[in-house]
Amino acid sequence: MRLNQATDYAFRAVLYLSGLPKGQVIEARVIAESEKIPMRFMLKILRLLTQAGIVESYRGVGGGYALAKMPREITLKDVVEAVEGPVRINRCLIAPEECNKRNTAKCAVHKALYSIQQTINRELEQYNFETLSRQNNH
Repeated sequence: MRLNQATDYAFRAVLYLSGLPKGQVIEARVIAESEKIPMRFMLKILRLLTQAGIVESYRGVGGGYALAKMPREITLKDVVEAVEGPVRINRCLIAPEECNKRNTAKCAVHKALYSIQQTINRELEQYNFETLSRQNNH
């Protein structure tokens, strides 16, 4: 399992926004320049984060982006799922009917992968952007 580059950029964008005063609206260009994210990716990522309810978009003069939630309410898992969808480490965990053996209920590998997936989800949920932002500023 590997997180894609867009997810890494999304982590950096949310971390940047988490370091701003509550409600501060900032242009995508500023985030992109500060975090060394190509502008074409920045806009796509901000759109995904907005659709997921993590970021709010403001149009017009003085427009830009701001967090839609408090940083402590946003986890790494939220950002991963906004960009990549639900965390699934094997196709049989998404759709048991895709199992070649058609036996996920009794399959030891399926059970092990399910347990690993649950651990990954729990770990991603443990890290919120308030804590990450504090660590980033020290």
